[in-house]
Amino acid sequence: MARHVLPEVDSTNAQAARLAPHLTQPTWILALRQTAGRARRGRSWQDTPGNFAATLLMRPTGTAQDAALRSFVAALALHEALGAVVGPSANLSIKWPNDVLLNGGKVAGILLESLGGGRAVSHLAIGIGVNLAAAPDVAGLDPVTAPPVSVAGETGLTLPPEEFLTYLAAAFARCEAQLATFGFGPIRTAWLARAARIGQTITARTMTEVIEGRFETIDDTGALVLATAQGRRAVPAADVYF
Repeated sequence: MARHVLPEVDSTNAQAARLAPHLTQPTWILALRQTAGRARRGRSWQDTPGNFAATLLMRPTGTAQDAALRSFVAALALHEALGAVVGPSANLSIKWPNDVLLNGGKVAGILLESLGGGRAVSHLAIGIGVNLAAAPDVAGLDPVTAPPVSVAGETGLTLPPEEFLTYLAAAFARCEAQLATFGFGPIRTAWLARAARIGQTITARTMTEVIEGRFETIDDTGALVLATAQGRRAVPAADVYF
């Protein structure tokens, strides 16, 4: 895979969209500083010097639903890369669908953005942010979400973003090859083995309702499956709270 390392950019996902027409192979775009980083649902992503901000730009095959499964591929790769950095004793888990937690706090997040029309996805941008050096300011954050933490703050380890990309790119390549060869089944199984709060009661907030239930599993599309008082529910998109 190709790599572009930029000293500064507005957003690595925005840069990926600009590069998409010229893409000839999967490409990592790493920024040492973002001025307008983005998170899910239009939120901003706070960037701190020394933290990791990168996007993998790729041309996926299949439908838009197939492309969306890279959310779980990326989460597994990020979990693996962080585990390689901080060691096997680290308390790492994945909060549905793709936030990675360290000691119960959010250390990393993923944002997928697609380019294309209808059911076709011509390009996919997988944006990944990791608090390597410092956690963002908690002012204004919802107090019931996982509090932000950093690798340095939790473990004392320091790692340059360029070095972390080496771990992450290798892990993603392995997980992507597994998806291509065996389908979503093994990815789903591995993701569930690392899932935070599985078997426990959680709250999922969609754009229209709040759903509380026991986190049972994820289905073959990656939707969250909850056992609620009204019956079993599959939730394709929501914010999850513990």
